Amino acid sequence: MILNFSFKFIVDRQGASFQFSLARTYRAVSSASVDVLWQKLINLADVSWHPLLRCTNVPKGLVAKPGLIYQEVTRLMPIPIRVFVERVRPGELFSVRVLAILGVEQRVTYQVESTVCGTYVSYSVTLRGWLSPLVWWLIRSYEARVASELALAAEQVTIQPQG
Repeated sequence: MILNFSFKFIVDRQGASFQFSLARTYRAVSSASVDVLWQKLINLADVSWHPLLRCTNVPKGLVAKPGLIYQEVTRLMPIPIRVFVERVRPGELFSVRVLAILGVEQRVTYQVESTVCGTYVSYSVTLRGWLSPLVWWLIRSYEARVASELALAAEQVTIQPQG
């Protein structure tokens, strides 16, 4: 785990302001293949493995593409949040920007990498804005489980008999 924290105090003609930025990266290793992990990740309709998300408004079978905007509902509070897909490199990288409340901007990046030891899943989350310390305090325990839950869900797909 890597935690980066920055605080900027800005003074200009309109007055003084401050900006927080929190960034953290989590990694997990999985015995599932890159393809299985990738399919589990880009299936935006199925978020059953995600500890923070309850459901989305994405129809089954829709593939994530840059520019796609959809809604998710969180498990903490049943409020819909908007999600903007920024980047997609098939089999490698998936990046979204979460627009939940004013005062907080969240960017989430998933990376999948195959190695000799297994398949690594990296989950990076960055919070910016003046409310980011409060939001981080609320969601940090859930964020810590995302990469491992994704790896576990992909492994369960490979274990299940296909008929």
